[in-house]
Amino acid sequence: MIAEGGCQCGRVRYAADVGDADAYLCHCRMCRKATGGASIAFVSVARAGVAFAIEPDWYRSSPIAHRPFCAACGTPLGFAFLEGAERMDLTLGSFDEPDRFAPTHHYATESLLPAWQDTAHLPGTRSEENERVVERWMNALGKLPD
Repeated sequence: MIAEGGCQCGRVRYAADVGDADAYLCHCRMCRKATGGASIAFVSVARAGVAFAIEPDWYRSSPIAHRPFCAACGTPLGFAFLEGAERMDLTLGSFDEPDRFAPTHHYATESLLPAWQDTAHLPGTRSEENERVVERWMNALGKLPD
């Protein structure tokens, strides 16, 4: 089963064989720093099953790993060990259809931020309910983004 994805600006695109994918939330401090989030949702796939239309930019995030990203828009695209790993992780949010995956586990739970785990009780607002944001989009594009 192939799933496609890419960065926000569309410069970096990929197709990944997700037949044996494993989706999870990583809570380690390095991933939090790399993505700016309380945790990051990853989809682990066979490295050989990932094909980038153009090679993403990579930065070495630690002595043992590097991360693909788009230098044009800054979208973080994943995580990979430098050596000896048959799998790599792609960021859930970079997939065109992220709702096809469900998390199976947490990783690096020693760094988990408990207050950010169960947020179902918090009130929510839909984007189109924020009049100031709607006005900005309408002035810029004449419509709301997809």
